[in-house]
Amino acid sequence: MKLRLILALAAAVTLAGCKEDTVATAPPAVALNADAMGVFCGMNLMEHPGPKGQIITAGRIDPYWFSSARDTVAFTLMPDQPRDIRAIYVSDMGRAASWDAPGDTNWIDARKALFVIGGRKQGGMGAAEAVPFGERAAAEAFVAANGGRVVTFDKIPADYVLGSEPPAAANEPEHSDVRTN
Repeated sequence: MKLRLILALAAAVTLAGCKEDTVATAPPAVALNADAMGVFCGMNLMEHPGPKGQIITAGRIDPYWFSSARDTVAFTLMPDQPRDIRAIYVSDMGRAASWDAPGDTNWIDARKALFVIGGRKQGGMGAAEAVPFGERAAAEAFVAANGGRVVTFDKIPADYVLGSEPPAAANEPEHSDVRTN
């Protein structure tokens, strides 16, 4: 009887140890620096206004850098990109000094962030942006000033980040040089 109890406890401890090994903690975000080059544009991130992103994968030492939060989300939806994602971080624009100075260390987990989509603020190259925030009040204040709507990471439409939806400003001639006729 004692032997069975000892074996059962040993098995439980062994299984509990296995479970702890399979739950990996996300690596921390890397501070934005002068060496950060955008995956899609090949340009230095510090030359672009607005929110940035980084994706950390198991198979690469350095993060994949993105000149916009929108591009960061798009990367996760593209079938030809790495699937061994360990962490996705975006700039918390609620803690940014300004649109032109989005910050070097104010990263938040993209999967926990709130995003404003469909607003008038555009990302790099005039594309629609998904503007990330860590707090709902900051996101709603941004919507009041710039239009759009608040969504979570998993509710951002694929068409919005993959380019088939025009930026909101394209539908408002007073905010854009885009010809709509």
